[in-house]
Amino acid sequence: MTHESKLIIFSLTDDLIEDINKTNDPFRIYGRVVPRLQSGKWSYEEVLFDEETETRFPDDHLEWDQYIDREDKKVFLAYLNDSCIGQIRVVKEWNRFCYIENIATKREYRGSGVGKALLHQAEEWARERSLIGMSLEAQDDNLDACRFYVKQGFKLGGIDTLKQAYNPNIDATLYWYKLF
Repeated sequence: MTHESKLIIFSLTDDLIEDINKTNDPFRIYGRVVPRLQSGKWSYEEVLFDEETETRFPDDHLEWDQYIDREDKKVFLAYLNDSCIGQIRVVKEWNRFCYIENIATKREYRGSGVGKALLHQAEEWARERSLIGMSLEAQDDNLDACRFYVKQGFKLGGIDTLKQAYNPNIDATLYWYKLF
Protein backbone atom coordinates (compact mmCIF):
# COMPACT_ATOMS: atom_id res chain seq x y z
CA MET A 1 0.00 0.00 0.00
CA THR A 2 1.27 3.45 -0.79
CA HIS A 3 1.12 6.41 1.54
CA GLU A 4 -1.54 8.03 -0.67
CA SER A 5 -3.78 4.97 -0.31
CA LYS A 6 -5.97 4.63 2.75
CA LEU A 7 -7.39 1.34 3.92
CA ILE A 8 -11.08 1.66 4.80
CA ILE A 9 -13.03 -1.04 6.62
CA PHE A 10 -16.79 -1.27 6.15
CA SER A 11 -19.42 -3.44 7.79
CA LEU A 12 -21.24 -5.63 5.30
CA THR A 13 -24.25 -4.08 3.59
CA ASP A 14 -26.50 -5.47 0.84
CA ASP A 15 -24.60 -3.57 -1.84
CA LEU A 16 -21.22 -5.02 -0.72
CA ILE A 17 -22.22 -8.71 -0.68
CA GLU A 18 -20.84 -9.23 -4.19
CA ASP A 19 -17.33 -8.37 -2.88
CA ILE A 20 -17.12 -11.05 -0.17
CA ASN A 21 -15.49 -13.82 -2.21
CA LYS A 22 -13.19 -11.46 -4.14
CA THR A 23 -10.59 -11.92 -1.39
CA ASN A 24 -10.52 -15.71 -1.70
CA ASP A 25 -7.17 -16.07 -3.44
CA PRO A 26 -4.99 -19.20 -3.41
CA PHE A 27 -2.36 -19.55 -0.68
CA ARG A 28 0.95 -21.37 -0.39
CA ILE A 29 1.36 -24.78 1.20
CA TYR A 30 5.03 -25.27 2.07
CA GLY A 31 5.12 -26.74 5.56
CA ARG A 32 3.06 -27.71 8.56
CA VAL A 33 2.70 -27.02 12.26
CA VAL A 34 3.31 -30.14 14.35
CA PRO A 35 1.69 -29.60 17.77
CA ARG A 36 2.74 -31.26 21.00
CA LEU A 37 0.99 -31.33 24.39
CA GLN A 38 3.35 -31.74 27.29
CA SER A 39 2.49 -31.18 30.96
CA GLY A 40 -0.74 -29.47 29.96
CA LYS A 41 0.94 -26.91 27.68
CA TRP A 42 0.84 -26.76 23.91
CA SER A 43 3.95 -26.20 21.87
CA TYR A 44 4.74 -26.89 18.25
CA GLU A 45 7.45 -27.10 15.69
CA GLU A 46 7.40 -26.25 12.02
CA VAL A 47 8.25 -28.83 9.40
CA LEU A 48 8.95 -27.55 5.89
CA PHE A 49 7.99 -29.59 2.83
CA ASP A 50 10.41 -30.43 0.01
CA GLU A 51 8.01 -28.94 -2.54
CA GLU A 52 5.65 -25.98 -2.35
CA THR A 53 2.11 -26.18 -3.68
CA GLU A 54 -0.89 -23.93 -3.40
CA THR A 55 -4.54 -24.37 -2.62
CA ARG A 56 -7.69 -22.31 -2.41
CA PHE A 57 -10.75 -22.65 -0.22
CA PRO A 58 -14.09 -22.96 -2.01
CA ASP A 59 -16.08 -19.72 -2.18
CA ASP A 60 -18.51 -19.28 0.68
CA HIS A 61 -22.19 -19.27 -0.21
CA LEU A 62 -23.99 -18.24 2.97
CA GLU A 63 -27.08 -16.23 3.71
CA TRP A 64 -25.11 -13.00 3.82
CA ASP A 65 -28.07 -10.90 4.90
CA GLN A 66 -27.82 -12.77 8.22
CA TYR A 67 -24.57 -10.85 8.87
CA ILE A 68 -26.05 -7.38 8.28
CA ASP A 69 -27.14 -5.24 11.24
CA ARG A 70 -26.79 -8.08 13.75
CA GLU A 71 -25.40 -7.91 17.28
CA ASP A 72 -24.14 -11.51 17.28
CA LYS A 73 -22.32 -11.72 13.92
CA LYS A 74 -20.63 -9.43 11.44
CA VAL A 75 -18.62 -9.29 8.24
CA PHE A 76 -16.06 -6.52 7.81
CA LEU A 77 -14.63 -5.77 4.36
CA ALA A 78 -11.35 -3.91 3.77
CA TYR A 79 -11.14 -1.59 0.77
CA LEU A 80 -8.27 0.17 -0.89
CA ASN A 81 -9.06 2.57 -3.74
CA ASP A 82 -12.60 1.14 -4.03
CA SER A 83 -11.33 -2.45 -4.36
CA CYS A 84 -12.15 -5.08 -1.77
CA ILE A 85 -8.81 -6.53 -0.64
CA GLY A 86 -9.72 -8.27 2.61
CA GLN A 87 -12.51 -9.59 4.80
CA ILE A 88 -13.14 -11.03 8.23
CA ARG A 89 -16.28 -12.83 9.38
CA VAL A 90 -17.00 -13.07 13.13
CA VAL A 91 -19.69 -14.49 15.41
CA LYS A 92 -20.36 -14.18 19.12
CA GLU A 93 -20.02 -17.68 20.59
CA TRP A 94 -21.80 -19.15 23.61
CA ASN A 95 -18.45 -19.32 25.47
CA ARG A 96 -18.00 -15.53 25.28
CA PHE A 97 -15.41 -15.74 22.52
CA CYS A 98 -15.49 -13.95 19.21
CA TYR A 99 -15.10 -16.81 16.76
CA ILE A 100 -13.44 -15.84 13.51
CA GLU A 101 -15.19 -17.88 10.84
CA ASN A 102 -12.97 -16.57 8.06
CA ILE A 103 -10.24 -14.04 7.40
CA ALA A 104 -8.81 -13.49 3.94
CA THR A 105 -6.60 -10.98 2.17
CA LYS A 106 -5.96 -10.68 -1.56
CA ARG A 107 -2.62 -12.30 -2.38
CA GLU A 108 -0.89 -9.09 -3.48
CA TYR A 109 -1.73 -7.37 -0.17
CA ARG A 110 -0.64 -10.12 2.21
CA GLY A 111 2.00 -8.85 4.61
CA SER A 112 0.94 -5.22 4.17
CA GLY A 113 -1.15 -4.87 7.35
CA VAL A 114 -4.61 -5.62 5.95
CA GLY A 115 -5.08 -8.79 8.01
CA LYS A 116 -3.81 -7.03 11.12
CA ALA A 117 -6.28 -4.17 10.57
CA LEU A 118 -9.14 -6.65 10.11
CA LEU A 119 -8.19 -8.52 13.30
CA HIS A 120 -8.06 -5.20 15.14
CA GLN A 121 -11.58 -4.42 13.88
CA ALA A 122 -12.79 -7.85 15.03
CA GLU A 123 -11.19 -7.34 18.44
CA GLU A 124 -12.87 -3.97 18.81
CA TRP A 125 -16.22 -5.56 17.89
CA ALA A 126 -15.64 -8.34 20.45
CA ARG A 127 -14.63 -5.96 23.23
CA GLU A 128 -17.75 -3.84 22.60
CA ARG A 129 -19.74 -7.01 23.37
CA SER A 130 -17.73 -7.77 26.54
CA LEU A 131 -16.32 -10.98 25.05
CA ILE A 132 -13.24 -12.51 26.68
CA GLY A 133 -11.19 -13.18 23.57
CA MET A 134 -11.05 -14.37 19.99
CA SER A 135 -10.73 -17.88 18.61
CA LEU A 136 -10.29 -19.45 15.21
CA GLU A 137 -9.17 -22.63 13.57
CA ALA A 138 -6.56 -23.30 10.92
CA GLN A 139 -5.32 -26.41 9.20
CA ASP A 140 -1.85 -27.58 10.21
CA ASP A 141 -0.55 -27.21 6.64
CA ASN A 142 -1.46 -23.50 6.40
CA LEU A 143 1.86 -22.36 7.83
CA ASP A 144 1.58 -18.72 6.70
CA ALA A 145 -1.77 -18.36 8.48
CA CYS A 146 -0.49 -20.00 11.67
CA ARG A 147 2.58 -17.75 11.71
CA PHE A 148 0.33 -14.72 11.22
CA TYR A 149 -1.94 -15.70 14.13
CA VAL A 150 1.03 -16.17 16.46
CA LYS A 151 2.42 -12.79 15.41
CA GLN A 152 -0.97 -11.24 16.29
CA GLY A 153 -0.91 -12.71 19.81
CA PHE A 154 -2.84 -15.95 19.33
CA LYS A 155 -1.82 -19.07 21.23
CA LEU A 156 -2.38 -22.69 20.31
CA GLY A 157 -5.11 -24.03 22.57
CA GLY A 158 -6.02 -27.41 21.11
CA ILE A 159 -6.17 -29.68 18.09
CA ASP A 160 -8.59 -32.03 16.37
CA THR A 161 -7.08 -34.94 14.45
CA LEU A 162 -10.39 -36.18 13.02
CA LYS A 163 -12.11 -33.05 11.68
CA GLN A 164 -10.21 -33.20 8.38
CA ALA A 165 -10.09 -37.03 8.18
CA TYR A 166 -11.42 -36.87 4.61
CA ASN A 167 -8.39 -34.83 3.54
CA PRO A 168 -5.17 -36.87 3.31
CA ASN A 169 -3.03 -33.68 3.25
CA ILE A 170 -4.20 -32.34 6.61
CA ASP A 171 -3.17 -34.08 9.83
CA ALA A 172 -4.90 -31.74 12.28
CA THR A 173 -7.13 -28.75 12.72
CA LEU A 174 -5.47 -26.29 15.09
CA TYR A 175 -7.46 -24.11 17.48
CA TRP A 176 -5.93 -20.69 18.19
CA TYR A 177 -7.02 -18.29 20.95
CA LYS A 178 -6.31 -14.73 21.94
CA LEU A 179 -7.50 -13.74 25.41
CA PHE A 180 -8.17 -10.10 26.24
